[in-house]
Amino acid sequence: WSVYSKPVPANGRELRSLFLQCSCVTAVIGGLFYNWMFASLEYSWHLSVAVAVSFSLLLLLTLFLVHPARCVFSMIMPTLGTKQGRKLLLSTCVMIVVVNVTPNIISNIKTILQLISCICKNSSESLLNSTALLDTASWEFGDAIQWVHSINIYRPMNGHFQFSVLKNSSWIYQRMHLAGEKIGRDFLAVEVLVKDSVRVGNKLVAGFSMLYLCFESTWYLKNYLTNLRFDNFYITKKLEHLAVDRKAAHLLVGSSKSLIRPTGLKLSREEVMLCLVQAVLLTVALMLMLVVVAMDHFAFSVADTAVRKAAQFSVVPVTLSIKYNAKIGILPFLLKILRLPHEELPLQDFERSYQHYLNFSSAHCRISPPTPPNPSVLLVVGLLFCILYATVFLETYAHRLCRKIAGSFFESWEEKRALYLYKKLSRKH
Repeated sequence: WSVYSKPVPANGRELRSLFLQCSCVTAVIGGLFYNWMFASLEYSWHLSVAVAVSFSLLLLLTLFLVHPARCVFSMIMPTLGTKQGRKLLLSTCVMIVVVNVTPNIISNIKTILQLISCICKNSSESLLNSTALLDTASWEFGDAIQWVHSINIYRPMNGHFQFSVLKNSSWIYQRMHLAGEKIGRDFLAVEVLVKDSVRVGNKLVAGFSMLYLCFESTWYLKNYLTNLRFDNFYITKKLEHLAVDRKAAHLLVGSSKSLIRPTGLKLSREEVMLCLVQAVLLTVALMLMLVVVAMDHFAFSVADTAVRKAAQFSVVPVTLSIKYNAKIGILPFLLKILRLPHEELPLQDFERSYQHYLNFSSAHCRISPPTPPNPSVLLVVGLLFCILYATVFLETYAHRLCRKIAGSFFESWEEKRALYLYKKLSRKH
């Protein structure tokens, strides 16, 4: 670290050591950068390779030749544990959820729509067949009431019922097929739009966050080197040595409430409140993620239940029973007045039953099986949010680490800052 943080290498051995360290750092960062572009941001592999290689070479030259750039780059690492790092992790979570959960929800909704289309198709076919059965029964019944044994009095001229039955059901199937295709195209358009929007938004957020990480580290280093009061309230070893040399160690003991040790775990009241606010905001984001995941489980549950219940639909039997009895009486009214016995002669008896079955489902329907939620998505999102919650409380220590890194790169300036803080405490005392 002493070679890495030194402004100019002292000899050839330190120069080779510095080049080896920079090469190892750039190789690791280049690999991570390629994986981030290809796997998370979903760029093409050849573009990811080209950008990662170019970025690694540029980073190697910059780190090896520019001392402040090494300091800025070193501060970027702990800065990943601050708000900007959380933005990167949140964008990764959003990308994982959208790419893996949204298509699953849409797929299960498609399964439900396919099931509804299948039920409508089979129901309409069964109803059309029932009208054809009714037409057959009416013609048989009409033939029966036209035929009267040897008596032509009161014989109907035509006993048939006239039905207008749609025997060709292809029109209905065609309309239902067109409606199903339109719904499928609409869902596909929504899925593509959501994916494209999230991809573009995720790339913009990721690019902005990376640029802001570099800007934030550069801004911190600029303020550290130009403002003696900036982030200067720590009891460092240089300050302790200075107080001991000047026999003023009591200054540090009396100012323990206003000063903190950079290596200690103590948090000020302002730092604790800031951590709580960040945790609340992160919880809101977590709730939104869980709502999307819950929608995935709900859509699968509805689709799975609908498919299982549809497979259990029983065939509904329909029975059409016709019972017809015709008799004739000879002067029944007169015989009834005279109270004489009278008989009715049977003309025609017709009794017949027709069976039909209504089917609501069929094994020939093309229904894609429901897609269960991917448990690994919830596991990965849960782990990422554990890291995010950890960064909320580690953000303060990340800032302290940035200060320690800057002090190790610019030791002479750190001595000036310690002297400034010592004089400030002396004046207050």
